[in-house]
Amino acid sequence: MTALIEPSDPQYFTETSDELYDRHTYKIVSKTGETINVDNWLQAREIWWNRKAFLSHVEVLDIKKSKGFK
Repeated sequence: MTALIEPSDPQYFTETSDELYDRHTYKIVSKTGETINVDNWLQAREIWWNRKAFLSHVEVLDIKKSKGFK
């Protein structure tokens, strides 16, 4: 049987919205304050997973992507 991660563990993740993630851009913030902006949740999740020891948090930026011409 696989043990579950406790909520107090830094690897514990909760989902705060069930809306489509690709409607926003994301700012990934390191523990040293460096940032990376990405255009979709898949990129943010990949960076978070691969560099989680160095990261502080991910911010959802309220920048809607436009499609087509305005």
